[in-house]
Amino acid sequence: MKFAGPLVAVFALAACNAGGGSSSVPGTTGGQSSPQMRSGVPDWQARHLATRACADVRGTGRAQCEVLVQNAGPMSPDVAGWGPADLQARYKLPSSTKGGGVKVAIVDAYDNPNVAKDLAAYRTNFGLGTAKFFKYNQTGQQSNYPSGSTGWGVEIDLDVQMVSAVCPKCTIDLIEANSSNTSDLEAAEAEAVTLGAHIVSNSWICYGSVNCDDPTKFNTPGVMYLAASGDNGYNDNGAPEALASVVSVGGTVLSKSGSKYNESAWNGAGSGCATGITKPAWQHDKSCTSRTDADVSALAWQAAEYDTYGNGGWFTVGGTSVASPIIAGVYGLAGNAANQHAGKKLWNLKNRSLKLNDITTGSNGSCGGSYLCTAGPGYDGPTGWGTPLGIQAF
Repeated sequence: MKFAGPLVAVFALAACNAGGGSSSVPGTTGGQSSPQMRSGVPDWQARHLATRACADVRGTGRAQCEVLVQNAGPMSPDVAGWGPADLQARYKLPSSTKGGGVKVAIVDAYDNPNVAKDLAAYRTNFGLGTAKFFKYNQTGQQSNYPSGSTGWGVEIDLDVQMVSAVCPKCTIDLIEANSSNTSDLEAAEAEAVTLGAHIVSNSWICYGSVNCDDPTKFNTPGVMYLAASGDNGYNDNGAPEALASVVSVGGTVLSKSGSKYNESAWNGAGSGCATGITKPAWQHDKSCTSRTDADVSALAWQAAEYDTYGNGGWFTVGGTSVASPIIAGVYGLAGNAANQHAGKKLWNLKNRSLKLNDITTGSNGSCGGSYLCTAGPGYDGPTGWGTPLGIQAF
């Protein structure tokens, strides 16, 4: 197997990581040598650092899962990449005490028949305890699941594991749509609400289309909807993340030196003006007359994942599909989803520097240095208002 140099130094047997241990990569940016784009192509594509788990279905009217499998290859039985201890420490999360009674729903397409045992293995490795996990089809049955898809299976495992990483006490409902047709995914969205979800996370997108989804399926009062902002960099957005009723979640690259963590904008993170979507009254940036994304961000590169359906165990993944379920878990810890509406609180937040990590370096494209693609103090497109610093912002 071929591994990136920084990964080799941190391989550790899974048993050594039990009890909440970290599998992080101190002092590196996980393979992203520069926060800048190369000729308008995200680094993961230009340098062949990762491969899409799901085929590109742009223009077909179908949704695409966003997880990127990093090309270091399977690592089983070893573990590398950022784990729960890193996320909880970097984002100063009360993961050991909060989240009980909160239901976070994950909506994905197709079936991963191994998801329950893969989640159990992930949580055992990191000392997270037994999950409160339930799996449904799009009509709410705990049987008659759709046909399997190894690509979407990677996404499914990632999503439930990232919620677990930051909110191990949250209840996780997985609703599997019959297919990646948006009508099936919308049925699954509705079923998530019927099953009592407080928060719904979506790690899929219709690239290039803000009209592929029915916005009423992502706008239930008292329910928080989140979606990954995309992995193709600046000005390639789409539904559901572009909808004004959905929190658009951008991405960062994490590094560590000693005990100190740092983040920069991930150059694949989606951002820009969602032309065709009316700008929400609570957004007040000046260079976009439509809905601006993203709203907030989290880790989107080199996360540890365990999957036995399409892969051989442990490997590392990237994409804003890592970030969306992380932020969903943070909202789970905050426990007040019923009082939220999309990104309104994030955009109107006071004393923001005490509640979010402001990400000020990196870019995800060419926009003349504008905040729409260039990280800087305050709001910027790739990272939104920043990453969690506790749960007060949520």
